[in-house]
Amino acid sequence: MAWNMESDRPIYAQLVERIQMQIVSGQYPPGGKLPSVRDLASVASVNPNTMQKAFAELERSGLIITQRTNGRNVTEDEELIGTVKKELAREHVEAFLSGMQELGYTSKDTMELLGQYVEEGKR
Repeated sequence: MAWNMESDRPIYAQLVERIQMQIVSGQYPPGGKLPSVRDLASVASVNPNTMQKAFAELERSGLIITQRTNGRNVTEDEELIGTVKKELAREHVEAFLSGMQELGYTSKDTMELLGQYVEEGKR
């Protein structure tokens, strides 16, 4: 099934974010092997060159490591993975709070609403 891409943002950046999410959520565990560029490009329904660009960015960040004879693996540096996870979470929180502010909610209103949802067992 093709990954949903937003038309207003570069595809490679969206691929980077998607793969980061898969790494920090454990879908690709530390030290785990990643699918090939062609395989993942096929799954995402993108050009392999675009996927290669995303992989290059992930390699620069240290999240993935390329081994000539063994393909690409997720880093075993769990501290780095944790740092990326916290950064992604912070971005989600900022976007959520910004959206709530646009709706006219104060920080207090937002916290009360979140509390109600948690109490009701919703996520």
